[in-house]
Formats: sequence, C-alpha cells, structure tokens
Amino acid sequence: MTGGPGPAGPGGRSGPSGDGQRVGAARDAAADRSRRHGALAVASRLDLLRLLRAAPGPLDARELALESGLAVSTVRFHLDRLAAAGLVVSGPRARSTPGRPRVTYAPTSPGDERGGYEHLAAMLAANLADSAGEKAARAERAGRAWADECYSARSPDGHLIVGNARGPAGHQTRALGDVMREVMALFTEVGFDPELAGEPGAKRVLLHACPFLGVAKAHPEVVCTLHLGLLRGALEHLAAPPLDTRLVPFAEPGLCVAHLTTRATAARGASRA
Repeated sequence: MTGGPGPAGPGGRSGPSGDGQRVGAARDAAADRSRRHGALAVASRLDLLRLLRAAPGPLDARELALESGLAVSTVRFHLDRLAAAGLVVSGPRARSTPGRPRVTYAPTSPGDERGGYEHLAAMLAANLADSAGEKAARAERAGRAWADECYSARSPDGHLIVGNARGPAGHQTRALGDVMREVMALFTEVGFDPELAGEPGAKRVLLHACPFLGVAKAHPEVVCTLHLGLLRGALEHLAAPPLDTRLVPFAEPGLCVAHLTTRATAARGASRA
C-alpha cells in the first residue's frame, strides 16, 4: 500500500512527500553542479580564478582588471558568477582612511592546474611504494601486465591463443624489423610520437611527446619504468629475438630513448672490448 501525500503545507496544499524531498534535493545538487561547470566554461573566468589563486592575498575588481586587461565592469560580472558557483568568496578590505571599504575576492580552494587523470596518476605514482627500487619493480610489473592485456587474445603470428600460450610449440622468433613495426604502432596508440632509429641488430626507439610528461618528470622511476615494462612485455608477446633492453628517461628535454640490442650484437661488442 503506497503512502499518501505529505502533510498539508501553507495555504492547505499538500507538503512534499519523502520522495519529493529527495527529488528536490537531487535537483538542487544538479543545479549546483551546473552553476560550477557554467562558471568554468568561460576562459576569462578561468583566467580570473588563476590570478586569484596565484595572488598572495585577496584582490578587488580594479586590481584584477589591471592584471587581466578586462574592464572593471566585466571583471565584476565574472566575479559575481564565480561567487554564485561557490568558487570565490568576497569580503571587505580594511581601510586606513574614511570611506566605503573595497570588496575583495579570494578563491575557495587552491585548485590544481593538472587535469583530474594527471592528478590521480601523480598521486598513485607518489604512493606506489616506499622506496624508489620497489616503485620501479612494481611499475615494470604493471607495464608487463599492460602488454599481457594488449596481446592476450592473439599469438605473434596473429592467431587467437588461449590462456598464457605463446603459439605452437617450437615457434620461431621473428625478425626484429617486423616486431618493431608492431611496437611502434603500440606506442603510437598509447599516445607517443615514436621514431625508430639504429641499425640491424641494434635499435633505438625515440619516444617523443610523452602523454604523461608532467607525471613522468616528477616520477620517472614509475612512469618511465612502466613504459619499459610495456616494451619488454610486448617484445615477448611478439616473439622478438633475445634482446637487451633499457630505457633512458629524458635523454634530451622531453625525449626518452629505449635501446634494444640483440644478444649476439651485445656479445660481439663485449668481446671486442
């Protein structure tokens, strides 16, 4: 049996039921989110918010107008929208002379210039383990697991496989050049702009345009080692010849370099030395 209408409200009208209150609360919450997103949808408001976050203390509309190049009236309009969205708070500035105090504005949160995913990645990288060595070990395992996920449904020759099988027994290793074409495609899909260099038996993968650059600079032992694990795992799945692999983070500004050397080539170099 369903409940009847809520108690009578002012004027004899039925008051909201429990369901009505929940719907109203959800509607209010949605309106709050809409105001916040709407306030941040205008570039000028974002600029004003950044100025407030960078300032050593609250600023008034005239000071913000000077900093931003906007008209004072425009600044006040945007500040009203930011205040309505709960992104800034206002208050009077104390005066040493008679007169009406100026209204100043301050941000309600310090903010973060990074995107949500970048911030999440940075927090995970920072807290992955207590030591740099353990962070690197875990990151490489994660990279290899990433490769497992990418290649778990097919063998090196393109046929579907089951479980952890790597193709038929006695499967021959593939030519390094053929393997590298697929490795380059993989790292392109990940978000890099990879470039292949080197000579037969020794390759270098120049990893331009790292899609995780901000986090990688702060935590190369995690991000760069994860990509090394991805590379090593991919080479195994693609039946590459035995290789010595290493990755040099930021060999040049904004560029990481992966070095791949076949074991025979490495042995010849060692014997000459």
